[in-house]
Amino acid sequence: MDEAELLRRLEALRVEHRDLDAAIAAMTDTGSTDQLQIARLKKRKLRLRDEIALVEDEMIPDIIA
Repeated sequence: MDEAELLRRLEALRVEHRDLDAAIAAMTDTGSTDQLQIARLKKRKLRLRDEIALVEDEMIPDIIA
């Protein structure tokens, strides 16, 4: 992937991460009793964070010292 594609992918992942954060906050603020759904959303959010880190690593060039 070229840098422009990586930037688009990174932005899409960050948007999804923020959306999940908002959804989790909304569910906990309303006192949702669906703990399984909240746990699944949190797990997805962690996977997204890992994916964001991988894309960011791809964007940083390797420097051989």
